[in-house]
Amino acid sequence: MKIKNRIFIGIIFLIFIIILLRLWQLQILNTEKYKKLAEQNRIRIIKIPAPRGIIYDRNGIPLVENIPSFAALISPEYIDKVDVNLLAKILNISTEDLQKKFKKKSESIYMPIRIKEDLTFKEIAMLEARRSEIPGLIIETEIKRYYPFGPATAHLLGYLGKITEQQIKNNPQYQNLPSYFLVGQTGLEKIFDDKLIGIPGEKIIEVDALGRELRLIKEAPPVKGEDIYLTIDALLQEAAYKAFEGHAGAFVALKPDTGEILSLLSSPSFDPNIFVEGVSGTYWNELINNSQNPLLNRAIQGLYAPGSTFKIITAIAGLEEGVVTPDRILANCTGGISFGTWTFGCWKKEGHGPVNLIRALIESCDVYFYELGRILGIGKIYKYATLLGLGNSTGFSSEEKSGLVPDEEWKKKIKKTSWFLGDTFNTAIGQGFLKVTPLQMANVMATMVNGGTKITPYIIRGTEPYKENLNLNPKNLEIIKDALSGVVNEPNGTASSARSYMIKFGGKTGTVQVVSKKLKEKVSYKNIGHHAWFIGFAPVEKPEIAFSVIVEHGGSGGAVAAPVAKNILEGYILKKRQLNVKN
Repeated sequence: MKIKNRIFIGIIFLIFIIILLRLWQLQILNTEKYKKLAEQNRIRIIKIPAPRGIIYDRNGIPLVENIPSFAALISPEYIDKVDVNLLAKILNISTEDLQKKFKKKSESIYMPIRIKEDLTFKEIAMLEARRSEIPGLIIETEIKRYYPFGPATAHLLGYLGKITEQQIKNNPQYQNLPSYFLVGQTGLEKIFDDKLIGIPGEKIIEVDALGRELRLIKEAPPVKGEDIYLTIDALLQEAAYKAFEGHAGAFVALKPDTGEILSLLSSPSFDPNIFVEGVSGTYWNELINNSQNPLLNRAIQGLYAPGSTFKIITAIAGLEEGVVTPDRILANCTGGISFGTWTFGCWKKEGHGPVNLIRALIESCDVYFYELGRILGIGKIYKYATLLGLGNSTGFSSEEKSGLVPDEEWKKKIKKTSWFLGDTFNTAIGQGFLKVTPLQMANVMATMVNGGTKITPYIIRGTEPYKENLNLNPKNLEIIKDALSGVVNEPNGTASSARSYMIKFGGKTGTVQVVSKKLKEKVSYKNIGHHAWFIGFAPVEKPEIAFSVIVEHGGSGGAVAAPVAKNILEGYILKKRQLNVKN
């Protein structure tokens, strides 16, 4: 009997020891852990996004703004107590979508679940009126990004989106941010996100059993992001967007003496404000499946043959190498030339007759430049094309394409065949294997009219750009400039129909054959025509702007691209007059 009593007492003692050890573990060893859990039963820690920095144009016009917005959230521990049908009815969303939001995994079991953003005042009033029936409801005031110029600045500024897993993994700055925070995904919003995003704040609040806020315990206010000032002219950007209505293509404008980018437009575009609200799968699929590719930034990523705009480079090569003079008759254009079994035609079938350099540029005679190309050879053409920046990115952005300037070595390596004189003919008039971007061609024009200094284009005010004096003969540059004025302002110029009485400008037209006439007839391409180019400068007397225009499948450069350029310049001037903007 004594043995049984001892065993019983021993068991009781062991249980008592276990209880004591457990209490010691809970109250002493893990005191901080359980204190924290207990606190979290009554407090909420809310991350507060910082207002992003504002992006301004060169005249102080905001290209992006921050506006107030309201969001509805539910504390996760109250999900089972929420009347789903009532909440869905108030917020005008389906009960199925609401249930999906409730079931979605959150970064923390204590982090409120976002139900709906951009609440209307009517929705807020209805939620407040029924708050007692919606335990755990939080109505949060937020700052929403707004792009006042919409599609006109979409490719330039980019858009915001919720942080992706890849971004969190690659960027330490994002690792402590909730997944619903918005960060830059493309354009300047992405490139300068580290400056624009600011420092998020934090608010610690005490809540009651229904999740309602009782008192503010502690708050660390967010720090607004850094403002950014661009070289862009919002009025010029808007004028370009309107002029491109119905066209696909790009417009780039620079200050030739400084390299400042005044406009960078790609068309068609998209509305970045839709991305701020959270783009739907339907809209996203429409964008990525659109045959015109509205997400492509054609200004820096579109690659095109330059067409006759390249004749400027062939011309300066001829003058610099001393193989031609402005008045020397180099060719008698009868509508084309023959080379072996091949015929290389001029765009003017009846021919231009005897042609010198000035007239060849003004009337864009192909035969003249075939002959000049033959005299120069591909090596000299390659030399001046690359000297002026083609075949390499301008240095403006890591996202821009480099393009291509071909030569004998390239063709042998890539095409596994020899270079022929016909290749030189095609290159001399801007066809064949050549590929350029609109930004590159605007920069070429800027270099030609600023005295021969190649400048790296830039978009942030105060930037010190890289400059390189190409040591081109000022007299030769003046010869080219005078001829380009004649392209627009003389009766026989290929862009004479675009002559403006509001501003005197000059430039060079270009028309690029996309598919051959035979192939087009055979395959019956409906919407494929020639790409239309115009690169120019204004005003002629003292250029303040150098630019490039390309209209995809638009037709001829003189009939389409040059008038678009005229509409942009005149629209810009009118806007400046209306608003009395000086620079």
